[in-house]
Amino acid sequence: MGYDAAFDKLKDECGVFGIWALGGDLDAANFTYLGLHALQHRGQESAGIVATDGKTLHVHRGMGLVADIFTAPVLETLKGGAAIGHVRYSTAGASHLKNAQPIAIQYSGGALALAHNGNLVNAEQLRNDLEAAGSIFQTTSDTEVLVHLMARARTEYRPGTREHLLAALRQALGKVQGAYSLVLLTEKALVGVRDPMGFRPLVIGRLKGSYVLASETTALDLIEAEYIREVEPGELVVIDETGFHTERLFTTPSPERSGRCVFEHIYFARPDSVLFGKSVYATRAAFGARLAAEQPAEADMVIPVPDSGVPAAIGYSKASGIPFAMGLVRSHYVGRTFIEPAQSIRHFGVKLKLNAVKDMLKGKRLVVVDDSVVRGTTSRKIVKMLRNAGATEVHMRISSPPTAWPCYYGIDTPNRQELIASSHSVEEIARYITADTLGYLSPDGLYAALGEDRSRYCDACFSGDYLIEFPKSKSQAPLRLVGA
Repeated sequence: MGYDAAFDKLKDECGVFGIWALGGDLDAANFTYLGLHALQHRGQESAGIVATDGKTLHVHRGMGLVADIFTAPVLETLKGGAAIGHVRYSTAGASHLKNAQPIAIQYSGGALALAHNGNLVNAEQLRNDLEAAGSIFQTTSDTEVLVHLMARARTEYRPGTREHLLAALRQALGKVQGAYSLVLLTEKALVGVRDPMGFRPLVIGRLKGSYVLASETTALDLIEAEYIREVEPGELVVIDETGFHTERLFTTPSPERSGRCVFEHIYFARPDSVLFGKSVYATRAAFGARLAAEQPAEADMVIPVPDSGVPAAIGYSKASGIPFAMGLVRSHYVGRTFIEPAQSIRHFGVKLKLNAVKDMLKGKRLVVVDDSVVRGTTSRKIVKMLRNAGATEVHMRISSPPTAWPCYYGIDTPNRQELIASSHSVEEIARYITADTLGYLSPDGLYAALGEDRSRYCDACFSGDYLIEFPKSKSQAPLRLVGA
């Protein structure tokens, strides 16, 4: 399950990282460890690193957090000047060690490791076809489909060469549909590629003459790498002993349309990242300011639902003139084990993660700013907590439009029946969560605050307008395909 069942939050799909410094003096595995640490918010189920010394791929994967998996003795075994890494939440494939990435294989083309952020919407059909043709799968992850397609590719180039690798990759990607930001590693090359719609982010950096690929710029910041640019939608980059090379693998389906995930700006990316060319923190503060203009409230205090609601709440406070305060305190030590807690402690629910500052809230009218409402269960518990702390009024404000549709492009949202906004009006949701009022940021307000045209983003989770068709059996409602 890719959303937090206990805390009613969508989950951050996955994060990828790669560094190439073969021939240099960098310890690639240690830098990859640091990069994954900076991307930990994007996945906390499992993590893996594959490193190469130019002759062999060295692999280690585990369940849990980066710092727990990669101890000093483990990192010592991951020798070499090039590496890729992955942190994971399950979007396709269950949460098991066998589905941890990067996937590493040995096939006729040589040794290969691959890490994937996104979701392939036609993976099930491709997998069925491959199994019918004799392929044997070791995981339930959609990413393994890519590996099998590459292994079955036939090219005019000698196996083990860069030309063979890229030709096999082109063939494989020509058959898949959906969202993918990939990093691949062989003994001789590091490759990055982004799908034609550009759903998931992937950036390029430079460190001491070496090149870095990462899901977010925050990973570059930690290792003091210079940000160069994004990998463009449909672009493939290759880094090897001859330098940095790039090619346009696919053109976008329409020059006027791309599919960058707008929810990355709202929630997924870290606020200190630069995403799609924009500061995430500044964007979220702008969402909050616009929300204050669209959904005002008479109140004594603006408080965020931490941590993701903080920048928007600051923006709301500044625009409205209502004082900002941290009226809810978050515990940062609630691990993934709480997602399915023992029955004996389950009733404590949100209290394990959030606690109200009673002396601050007593007798106050509150504006509570959060980034989204999924099922409404957490919002309901937060409102109850604030009233028990003495708040006289609770006005919930959400810095995004209602989440009413599932995502099939790398975020494992609940099915449509579980999304409260799919079947309830704003007034009905307000009554369910027991708020005095509830207000969402409008779609027009979202893009006005973002300073972008809607045609550059995917917002299917709000609009139901899907950019890539997927098997109808996956949908809980009729598909509205943009441009069809």
